[in-house]
Amino acid sequence: MLDIETKHKQCTICKHEYTSIHTEVIAGVKIYVCDTCLEAAKHNFIWVCMNCGKVYLRPKKLVIERLKDVELKRAYLMCEDMQIIQGIDICVECDPKGIMNYMDVQKMATC
Repeated sequence: MLDIETKHKQCTICKHEYTSIHTEVIAGVKIYVCDTCLEAAKHNFIWVCMNCGKVYLRPKKLVIERLKDVELKRAYLMCEDMQIIQGIDICVECDPKGIMNYMDVQKMATC
């Protein structure tokens, strides 16, 4: 749930605007989201790496079309018209080997 307070911080997503709109993604970690980025979340999935802070923005239609996992595709289709900004544990920028290890585990799990 997004909260509004009087303190303004730089938007975590675009890093251009200042906003008081924020949410606590994990205990003690807040992300701030400006109106422009909230609007962008209507048509894009936005992921924020909780490790390095890098932001990934992808068009919802493109992401949904490329999904192979039926259950994940169904879940994303159900929330296609929602504004979703997700935190991810690691990204390819901050831990390339970690991503490869994660993908190897996923491949082994499907066999």
